[in-house]
Amino acid sequence: MIAEAGRESLRTAGILLAFAVAGTAVLAFTFGATRPLIAKTEEAQKLALVEQVLPRALHDNDLLRDTVALPPSPELGATGPGVAYRARLAGRPTGVALEAVAPDGYSGRIRLLIGIGADGRLAGVRVVAHKETPGLGDYIEAARSDWVRGFDGRSLGAPPEQQWKVRKDGGQFDYMAGATITPRAVVRAVAKALRYHEQHRDLLYGAAEKAK
Repeated sequence: MIAEAGRESLRTAGILLAFAVAGTAVLAFTFGATRPLIAKTEEAQKLALVEQVLPRALHDNDLLRDTVALPPSPELGATGPGVAYRARLAGRPTGVALEAVAPDGYSGRIRLLIGIGADGRLAGVRVVAHKETPGLGDYIEAARSDWVRGFDGRSLGAPPEQQWKVRKDGGQFDYMAGATITPRAVVRAVAKALRYHEQHRDLLYGAAEKAK
């Protein structure tokens, strides 16, 4: 009887092992089969975001392949390496998209993607991620408000650099009543990114020129 119980336990264990192996094989096959599709979808989403700040009129190259690695930079709020997406038209550099962080949002870090034309004018700004208070922080998102589109076409000279502040601080940028900290952080981060662009043109565009 004990021997029979032992054989039954072995049979049960064998069946469970077979199911486990089969299940693992199915999961591995499914992952392998869907991984390229997932990667392609993620790439398409990233390209769509980059093209919001570097419109197609500015480039005919592959933005996700034409990049340059950036070292950690206080100007971009980056504590680790970053990346710049380079736009080129007929081989001529026309702009870059920089990943930046506003570290001083109301609820912490605000991640940004900032497109800057080779002429130093902003091509677009998008908020990639934030933890600002729902309702008060929503207006920095392009899908919920036009506020962030107010950066389009601006540069360090327009307005003058000392006026790159919200109106409450004596600058030229609007803000939502009762929510000054969030736009103040974004405006400051965008101004710093423009400064970085001017100070590191050789890094951002020199490599692109050599790649022609």
